[in-house]
Amino acid sequence: MSRSRLTPERETELFEAVLELLREVGYDSLTMDAVAARTRSSKATLYRQWHNKPELVATALQHTSVPGADEVDTGSLRGDFHALLMRTDDCEMAKESALIRGLVQAVHTNPDLFDALRKKVIEPDMAALRTVVDRAVDRGEVGAENPARDFVPHMLFGLFFAIQMIEDRVPNRDFLTRYVDAVVLPALEAR
Repeated sequence: MSRSRLTPERETELFEAVLELLREVGYDSLTMDAVAARTRSSKATLYRQWHNKPELVATALQHTSVPGADEVDTGSLRGDFHALLMRTDDCEMAKESALIRGLVQAVHTNPDLFDALRKKVIEPDMAALRTVVDRAVDRGEVGAENPARDFVPHMLFGLFFAIQMIEDRVPNRDFLTRYVDAVVLPALEAR
């Protein structure tokens, strides 16, 4: 899959347009025609670069996401989690949370979307979190046998859905910070 025809700036512009359209119309109503029109591209160029809509959407999410958790190393697990939370603001978190919830609904009827998201977004995010927790194990902050290690992605990602269902709102940095301190870190403490 050659991307040499698009400059990095052009790719960024295109990916941002894809995410804007997703927020506006949702995954099922998003078309390659609409992306082409919004970005002043040809459909042929889009298909040549990404082959299909799921691949384009997953790549856009991957490209515009905050750098991985594995790039944060403050010297403590609490510091790492808090540094990650500070990488985005409440407004951006609300926009991304709504986008992700919409995509989670779409994967139930679009297995190609699920596969693309799994490869490009979910697995790298899980690997990055694993790196953060593994460093905490190496520092002696978390026991290597602690079973909660396997559930860190579930605790963090699941929160975005649970708070919507329970409180009818999206999480903000304050809530996430309190959640990490009250739920995630105690679950990971050496026993």
